[in-house]
Amino acid sequence: MKNPGFSSAMALALAISNFGMAQVALADDTASDAENGADKSTIVVTASRQDLLGKASTASEGTVTRAEVELRPIYRASQLFEAVPGLVVTIHSGEGKAQQYLIRGYNLDHGTDFASFVDDMPVNRPTNAHGQGYSDLNFLIPQLVAGIDYTKGPYTAGIGDFGSVASAHTRLLDDMPAQMAVTIGTDGYQELFGGGTLHFSNGGKLLGAVDLGHYDGPWQPKQNFKKVNAALRYSQGTATDGFSLTGMYYKSGGGLITDQPERAIEEGVIGRYGTLDPTDHSLSERFSLSGHLEKGLGSGQLSVSAYAIHSTMTLWNNFTHYLLDPVNGDQEEQDERRTTIGGAASYKVKHDLGGISFETVVGLNARYDGAFVDRKHTLRRTTILPYCNAQDDDGNTTTFSAVNGNCTADHVRLLDLAPYVQETVRFTPWLRAVVGLREEYYHATDRSEIDGGSYAQHQWLAQPKANLIIGPFAKTEFYASWGKGFHSNDVRGVFGTVAAEGIQASGVATPLLSSTTGVELGLRSNLIPKLQLQLAVFQQDFGSELTYNPDTGQDEAGAPSRRQGLEVGGQYHPFKWLELNADLAFSKPRYHTSDLAAYGLDQPYIADAPNFIYSAGVLVNGLGPISGGLQWRRLGTHSLNDGEKYPQDGGYSEWNLDVSYALPAGLKFTASIFNLFNSKDAAADYYYTSRLQGEPAEGITGFQTHPLEPRSARFTLSKTF
Repeated sequence: MKNPGFSSAMALALAISNFGMAQVALADDTASDAENGADKSTIVVTASRQDLLGKASTASEGTVTRAEVELRPIYRASQLFEAVPGLVVTIHSGEGKAQQYLIRGYNLDHGTDFASFVDDMPVNRPTNAHGQGYSDLNFLIPQLVAGIDYTKGPYTAGIGDFGSVASAHTRLLDDMPAQMAVTIGTDGYQELFGGGTLHFSNGGKLLGAVDLGHYDGPWQPKQNFKKVNAALRYSQGTATDGFSLTGMYYKSGGGLITDQPERAIEEGVIGRYGTLDPTDHSLSERFSLSGHLEKGLGSGQLSVSAYAIHSTMTLWNNFTHYLLDPVNGDQEEQDERRTTIGGAASYKVKHDLGGISFETVVGLNARYDGAFVDRKHTLRRTTILPYCNAQDDDGNTTTFSAVNGNCTADHVRLLDLAPYVQETVRFTPWLRAVVGLREEYYHATDRSEIDGGSYAQHQWLAQPKANLIIGPFAKTEFYASWGKGFHSNDVRGVFGTVAAEGIQASGVATPLLSSTTGVELGLRSNLIPKLQLQLAVFQQDFGSELTYNPDTGQDEAGAPSRRQGLEVGGQYHPFKWLELNADLAFSKPRYHTSDLAAYGLDQPYIADAPNFIYSAGVLVNGLGPISGGLQWRRLGTHSLNDGEKYPQDGGYSEWNLDVSYALPAGLKFTASIFNLFNSKDAAADYYYTSRLQGEPAEGITGFQTHPLEPRSARFTLSKTF
């Protein structure tokens, strides 16, 4: 690493605070936590995260406030989720692609096992053209985010597919003042935002916002990424008696600079920010409509949400260059057209019996996906080649004819129905339990245009949950949690329509649903004045680890795995005008099977799974016209070759700074500096076989790298009317 150490960083943070940057803007906020049965009463916010002492079900759940969303420096919208303790969001390609998520010793790739919801709409895409659980958050407008409710582990009955490691529910604002903002920056960055709210005599509110952006980056050639985001939201009533209807639109396109062979950079074939295939590209479009209803019904509270989403995506990627096709190269075109409809309903009722209080939540989650996903072999994005290449585990390449230009082409239908019940029992003021049961019914069909076959399968999966909470004693609460969860697998692998994703190396067929079991012990404490502390130790076992295949650009089901770890976090307010926060997370990721050889593994080490993740920051606001935030993140060491401890990557370290100055007449000027110390680390490193022209036919196995963007700056002038 080429950055100052942690002690230097904290010294810098304190120095900035002494310059007069001030108080974290903290406000009352209401967590819409129907899934975990949390009380919806207003919680007084005393930190960048809500104080959930006496309310939380687990040691690791939480809520990020609107204040942190506004003050936190972010390079791209998805980095808002780095406010979730122990989570890193990084990138190995262009802006138009879903980012990479890492937490608790898991490389969640583009979203697998990190369930993301915006306005209760699921973001993850099962059986995606590029990666299972693909979670593209580029449609999110940060200015509209009201807060983020997060969980970790499979302990909440209302959360199902992809949520067993972590989940995040992003809430949207109902009201915002009329405003405009113009941003310009280095590396060809421009952005224009405008939004506001109309108020009607019946109490209704109509919020509208548009965000236009362009970004070249340091890349060679420039990625010329363009996007448009728009949202329109009507809301009326209160949090317990009201409704909302939200429409969102997103469209983008631009170049992709994927991870490149490090030897190509060292030999001068390309520059540090160059690419061997400058025609790699992305195109995405998304429409959505979502609605909510909150209504008192009898002695309880009814919550209903529904959504409809239509999205299209095309990615052109060349990962292995000339390994499979030494003449025309290995560029792939991955296409997807998807329509998703679904919703959730829950009914919550409270009652007392013999001095014991009960809160019962009965709910149902429903989701249907209809998608067409394909993969083509292309040359410079403009020519669809009539043949395809595939490589087996022994490195042997097979060439076969494309069918109507497609190497794979599948019409997929997915149905996920999940009734659940969750009971919160308060035995005494210092003892409560939260138990739940979720029953998943998953049905999948696949019609392949390649082999002409039609396939169908379904699976039931029971997922019990149990949490015991003791306290608070001396402003300290203790938690014990246990639960079962799952992630779905790409159904093309389940049915074998994509050979590389079908039968595992062990000869065991890929299951439709891969189960997981987690256990967690922890505490949260406000015992020390002005300091909030959280601690959790955990273990989580998966029946099948998802691993990334660079040849197909897909995730594949692999060997069973286990994570053991420790997380500790804190928020300290030495003065009203200052918050210091830090989160440290340590993990031991290993394959967990007595027969590693059956899965083609020599050792139990898991590729790209980080051993630790650190972050620390300063949020300041309110002393005069100045506000801002300073954030440090550190992705730790990780093995790069599956089944081997070495080679290892050292991870990366990055500092980002955001400073705002309020001017008269509603004007505000903001300066943001990213990668403050100009780290030369890589945002992502991999270790696999690729081939440059002129190299041996079998290729060369080595480091593939995607560098962090160099130091950059953005300047924003905004006006609130």
